[in-house]
Amino acid sequence: MSHDDAFDDVLAANADYEQAFGQAGLEPNAARGLAVLTCMDSRIEPLTMLGLVPGDAKILRNAGARVTEDVLRTLVLARHLLGVTRILVVAHTQCRMAGGTEADVHAAVAAAGGPDTRSISFLVATDQEESLRTDVQRIRSWPYLGDTAIGGFRYDVDTGRVTRVC
Repeated sequence: MSHDDAFDDVLAANADYEQAFGQAGLEPNAARGLAVLTCMDSRIEPLTMLGLVPGDAKILRNAGARVTEDVLRTLVLARHLLGVTRILVVAHTQCRMAGGTEADVHAAVAAAGGPDTRSISFLVATDQEESLRTDVQRIRSWPYLGDTAIGGFRYDVDTGRVTRVC
């Protein structure tokens, strides 16, 4: 497959999506006042797992559901411009970014034939619950979010259950 046709399957699926598109006119604000930060793991369906529909929440995803500078910047915009009043940080079981070390992840990338990534911090959590608590506190301490409810949760990829951690 060439680079030119590497996306043909998703463009064909989008043509079908376009034919049944029903979200025209949807407001940009988070209708349920939610922002959800979760992992990029494809086993997670943020809207479905929380009983939400498009337009209900702002969804942020990254490796490990970690609170980075970019996440904080985005949350400020979501809070003040897009109707967000509640923030859920949702880690998950069996996360590749939890339970190991930075060195483990760098070695895994190299073993997969990837480049030397030692100049990158992947924000691996050796203790996922402690990292979740630290990340939630980082958001709570961020002075630009005002009166925002913030909670830390864990999603079980085997059962679908979301449990509050902090």
